[in-house]
Amino acid sequence: MSNPLPTVLVIDDEVQIRRLLRVTLEANGYKVIEAATGKDGLAEAAQRHPDVILLDLGLPDLDGLSVLKRLREWSQTPVVILSVREGEDDKVAALDNGADDFVTKPFSSVELLARLRVAQRHSKPMEENSVFQSGPLQVDLADRIVKVNGKEIKLTPTEYSLLRLLVRNAGKVVTQRQILKEVWGPNSLEQTHYLRVYMAHLREKIEINPAQPKLLITESGVGYRLMAS
Repeated sequence: MSNPLPTVLVIDDEVQIRRLLRVTLEANGYKVIEAATGKDGLAEAAQRHPDVILLDLGLPDLDGLSVLKRLREWSQTPVVILSVREGEDDKVAALDNGADDFVTKPFSSVELLARLRVAQRHSKPMEENSVFQSGPLQVDLADRIVKVNGKEIKLTPTEYSLLRLLVRNAGKVVTQRQILKEVWGPNSLEQTHYLRVYMAHLREKIEINPAQPKLLITESGVGYRLMAS
């Protein structure tokens, strides 16, 4: 028997957007469920158990952020936000409340499909003994060994903690607040200079050209993303 098609729940009140997404997603091997309101979206998520959710922030009944918060009370289904809102605060709020990614409208189909693939991969956490590989970077999480182009790289404990957090969230944007809380503790949420300094150190060690990073990407005003090959 062939594997069932992955299911995407689209929660968006714009008919044209839902129609565009259905055509694009079905042409690329997805099954599509639609909901035009936040309440309907929550009901569909509970009843249909989709593999990934595309969620608009500007819904007619519930704000998309409220829908996200309610989803995260009981579900870890990957959620990719689709929104015309471009503000950094909106992106940070969505990511801090459990979104896996944020795509701004209008968007390209190629970008959206790539973000969906990453979100789906992230829904299947790596085992602790797995080896992460992206381009020249290899991280053995079990043995705490980091290599670039096959050569072992020495990291400080803080640098390794930072890299490990990004590896565990590879492909996702991790907000500055999330990183500071996980690596430096809840009393360090305002110490963004720590993060900038350590990110520069980490790039010096793992990037082929630190001035033009290909692995550790800055999402301006929001956080950082470790690219997953």
